[in-house]
Amino acid sequence: MKRGSILFLQGFIVLIGIVTLAIMIRLPLTEGRAVNLDLFSIYSDPFILYGYAASIPFFIALYKAFKLLGYIGQNIAFSLNSVRTLRSIKHCAIVLSIFIVMAGLYIRIFHDKDDDPAGFLAMCIVTTLVSLVVATTAAVFEKILQNAVDMKSENDLTI
Repeated sequence: MKRGSILFLQGFIVLIGIVTLAIMIRLPLTEGRAVNLDLFSIYSDPFILYGYAASIPFFIALYKAFKLLGYIGQNIAFSLNSVRTLRSIKHCAIVLSIFIVMAGLYIRIFHDKDDDPAGFLAMCIVTTLVSLVVATTAAVFEKILQNAVDMKSENDLTI
């Protein structure tokens, strides 16, 4: 892959991280019941704190994707480090989907009877499916890359 393409993709990953972080900081100040609260009360809300904790696997996966692109740029894509990085991305996606499902279940069970949680639950379903697609894709690429690394190591031993 050309170096420019790698830098573009790495820049895009950084942009995704920055936009996500900005949304996570700004959105609680303007949404729902937090409009009339002070900063400490907003950011000490258990559901907001849960959202921040659940975002940790997302940011780890972004970092690992950035790192994987670095391996590709250094022409060491067929290495055990790349396989481990893909495995880590897969695990982060699975953990993120579990966090999202738990949030959806919490809202479904404990929501206010006058409130309709359908929108939030729909977002939970969509983001869970996206996360599981990322996990499945990472697992497939991990398997392919592991086979390539095994073949490369067998060829290196015979030479």
